Amino acid sequence: MPFHRTAPATIARGGLLAAALSLAACRADAEDTRPVATPPNDSAAVTAPITDSAAGVAAPPVDSVPPATAAADTGRAASVANADTSKAASSGGAKVDSAKAKDDGWPVKGPAVLPGSLLPAKRIVAYYGNPLSKRMGILGELPSDQMLARLDREVARWNAADPATPVQPALHLVTVVAQGSAGRDGKWRLRMADTLVERVISWAESRNAVVFLDVQVGLSTLQEELPRLEQFLKRPNVHLGVDPEFSMKGGQKPGSRIGTFDAADINYASRYLQELVAAHQLPPKVLVVHRFTRRMLTNTDRITLDPRVQVVIHMDGWGPPTLKRDSYRHYVHAEPVQFTGFKLFYNNDTKKGHPLMTPEQILALHPKPLYIQYQ
Repeated sequence: MPFHRTAPATIARGGLLAAALSLAACRADAEDTRPVATPPNDSAAVTAPITDSAAGVAAPPVDSVPPATAAADTGRAASVANADTSKAASSGGAKVDSAKAKDDGWPVKGPAVLPGSLLPAKRIVAYYGNPLSKRMGILGELPSDQMLARLDREVARWNAADPATPVQPALHLVTVVAQGSAGRDGKWRLRMADTLVERVISWAESRNAVVFLDVQVGLSTLQEELPRLEQFLKRPNVHLGVDPEFSMKGGQKPGSRIGTFDAADINYASRYLQELVAAHQLPPKVLVVHRFTRRMLTNTDRITLDPRVQVVIHMDGWGPPTLKRDSYRHYVHAEPVQFTGFKLFYNNDTKKGHPLMTPEQILALHPKPLYIQYQ
């Protein structure tokens, strides 16, 4: 679960509350007592049997073992870096959020928009998680019919808040989950079964929704993981998400520290999608990149844009509204790439009495996020 990151002002990132892990389970109990500056263990998985509750009840073996800790997505921190803390503390909130500085790089002057592109004509509203875990996000927290009905209500709220930008509903499935144990191949990640992916795709089709397949590589790489997902990514309604937090380039255990991707990794993922779009005559793909600290994503100015792939840098941290705005400003707005995203946590954002941010409040941000994710 959330672990407040490296600064006095931090937002815990949420994400996959690892389905079931002792580690992840413990997190829920430990997160309120940890000092704000403690790194998020949020995602270190457990080496014990995979469970789906803090009580440690073993989860049924549906399709494949539930994400054992991947990202205990329930708490990654999107912290304001130490060097930025004074600015974050004094920034205040809405006043700064709505201020549009001249020459701040927004909107990004990217490639021309191709026919069939989702952005910027639409706003994507996604439900995140994994059906094998009630603690990894809203996607698995409720029975599928109730979950989809709740997504319908969120879509209606966003359409009402910004009628000029119609909503494209989405389901965001964590498909490769970082683990707290090495596994047989030593990669510290767990691949979900194809049958599970197909199940989520079928749910999405019932709502004319698109699907995002999210990848937490652990000690693997995007080069190893993306080809296995090609059978799904070559479909016109399936897109990609990549999570730097669990890319452990130094060989550490996922969750022991925050991982990182470089522009080279993002460019590889983008080129992979570009080739699929060209080979199968698909509409442009959307590539979502999670971020809640500066070092999670390096050399952003070297990310190469192409009209066949639309890149979203997604602010993925939980906490009170002020901290969420600050993290968005410092880690998304400050380093323009192309489009932006913003995450909301039904449980973690509100657990200490803070209100869940409304569509209207998020629309006051600059730039206005075009990808909204609920966990």
